[in-house]
Amino acid sequence: MTLKSLLAAIACLAIIGLCPTLQAKPMALEDVFDLEFASDPQPSADGKTIYFVRNYMDIQQDRVRSNLWQVDTRTGQMRPLTTGLTNDRSPRLSPDGTRLAYISNRDGSNQIYLLWLENGNTALISQLTDGASNLTWSPDSKQLYFTQFVKAQAKAPVSLPGKPEKAKWAKAPVFIDSTYYRADGAGFLPKGFEQIFAMDANGGHARQLTSAEMDHAGPLSLSPNGKTLYFSATPDPENDVINSEIYALELNSGQSKALTNRQGPDHHASISPNGKLLAYTGFDDKNRLYEVTRLYVQDLATGKVSLITDHLDRDIGTYYWHKNSKGLYLSFDDQGDSAIAWQPLKGKHKVLTRALGGTSLGRPYASGQFAVNGDVLAFTHSLPGRPAEIARMDTDGGKTQVLTSLNQDFNARVTLGKVEEVNFKASTDGRNIQGWIVYPPDFDAKQKYPLMLEIHGGPVANYGPRFSAEMQLFSAAGYVTLYINPRGSDSYGPEFVNLIHHNYPSQDYNDLMDGVDTLLAKGFIDEQRLFVTGGSGGGVLTAWIVGHTKRFAAAVVAKPVINWYSFTLTADAYPYFSRYWFAKKPWEDSAHYMQRSPIQYVGNVATPTMLLTGEADYRTPMSETEQFYQALKLQGVETAMVRIPDASHSITARPSNMMNKVAYILWWFAEHGGPSAAPENKGNATHDSP
Repeated sequence: MTLKSLLAAIACLAIIGLCPTLQAKPMALEDVFDLEFASDPQPSADGKTIYFVRNYMDIQQDRVRSNLWQVDTRTGQMRPLTTGLTNDRSPRLSPDGTRLAYISNRDGSNQIYLLWLENGNTALISQLTDGASNLTWSPDSKQLYFTQFVKAQAKAPVSLPGKPEKAKWAKAPVFIDSTYYRADGAGFLPKGFEQIFAMDANGGHARQLTSAEMDHAGPLSLSPNGKTLYFSATPDPENDVINSEIYALELNSGQSKALTNRQGPDHHASISPNGKLLAYTGFDDKNRLYEVTRLYVQDLATGKVSLITDHLDRDIGTYYWHKNSKGLYLSFDDQGDSAIAWQPLKGKHKVLTRALGGTSLGRPYASGQFAVNGDVLAFTHSLPGRPAEIARMDTDGGKTQVLTSLNQDFNARVTLGKVEEVNFKASTDGRNIQGWIVYPPDFDAKQKYPLMLEIHGGPVANYGPRFSAEMQLFSAAGYVTLYINPRGSDSYGPEFVNLIHHNYPSQDYNDLMDGVDTLLAKGFIDEQRLFVTGGSGGGVLTAWIVGHTKRFAAAVVAKPVINWYSFTLTADAYPYFSRYWFAKKPWEDSAHYMQRSPIQYVGNVATPTMLLTGEADYRTPMSETEQFYQALKLQGVETAMVRIPDASHSITARPSNMMNKVAYILWWFAEHGGPSAAPENKGNATHDSP
């Protein structure tokens, strides 16, 4: 609860009867700025305290901000550790429990700070040139390890002669010869690599420990004696797209050696508490769209590697060793849920909770974080009716205790639409397809409602029964909103995903239409008011849909791929897409590329179709949107193009752009038979910072 809301509640209690009851209303666009969520929980060894990141919206600067907080697991009492309109993140508790290291931009760049828990004193202890990541303590609490980007020396091959001393010539050309030269959200990339550094925990000079021309990735893991550091890195970052190995760096000698050697990604190394076993995740690369990321354990004495999740055909996410080194706690997505499970070194896993998530505000994607310390497991707890809160449970399972209520004031004044699971059989092959319906807050099954089909991106990703501001805003506007996991979605196993390997879009289109038919059969949908939208992979499928059916009254295609040929040669990760999404390079099999391209079917489009993309999107470049827009114009189809200035592929990274996205979608649909007005706030919002 914000300070303003708390004071108002106290005043109402003091003058009983004088304060009117606050009437809850459907979610409005500006309510986006009142959302908060918890992330990155870190429990203390005694289990009495959980440190976490509290994320909130800065309405003045239109940014998501984050501070560090703590919550008492016995009383639920919360206390701020940092404050201000900054971004404090990655809290890491020292092994001796006395200090909290974290990364913050409060002094203008991402630096390392130290907070003494006994007295609350804070100190800036680094002066880094490029910011820190993967912050890790040494076992004796005396050293901090982290990764930092180190620029390579770059010199232009051409230098013009004859420039007078005070002459104002044009800027020098930019010379590029790297395979990966730009990235979505980062722009054009300088040459260089992520390297590993160490520094004294009391501050001082950061010492560079690695220098190989590889990106050294985290998380970093220190042996119990503090002599060896384990990490992953890419041996050939220019040519081998996803291959990485696990390395051991001997800190005394500075020598490192590879512990794995296979074609495929091996990453997320973690040494067991007894120092005898090394866990890591990865898979054998078969050049397919999708392989299951599994958990392996290597005996460091013998070198023997054991696959301990061979029974589980789900991607392993984060994991932590049990303090006795006899098993691990791990996360994975399963049928739209995100689970935490106990995995012994031998045998099958045991699910402890399926409520992990809640850190994705816009759409209901899989998300969430957890951590283990001693006998306590802390995690971000997800519900369809609110973003993530902090929860705890004992490591042997048992009751979940939700400790925070960051959105209590939001939930008190906003009526959200009910989220309900729906299952149906695919018309193409009888497979079970899972989805969810978000009803308008005042839903009446005797009435007829417009339907909005919202399609997730990826395409290898999953939606689930999680909070979604965008879905709730659509439903608040009067739509029954449907989202499903068609074939190609993960959390259902590799066979289900790879049905679209070299075959996307295809029968996933039929799955989506089957979902629409399932809702039509329920009797409360107006068949003349069907609308469809989706972003990224969902934008691909939306563009595909309007080229294959005229049943929708209008469509909004967000950040799409329209032409696989041009996309593969302009997207930031083009070596990955050309290798794993297609059997051959574009010029070797142009027919296949075009067969799967929505642009191929633009002659069939009659549906009024708006396009919406960020102008700084390097993942699905603006040129893809422009192709479809211009083709639709030439075809005489009613269309419009919405360009979001300075926005990358993550359009909704700024709260106002989430509002813009939703508002434009609702406006376009209203122009073509949808409800006439976007949801408006009637003065209940407070927009306080915590």
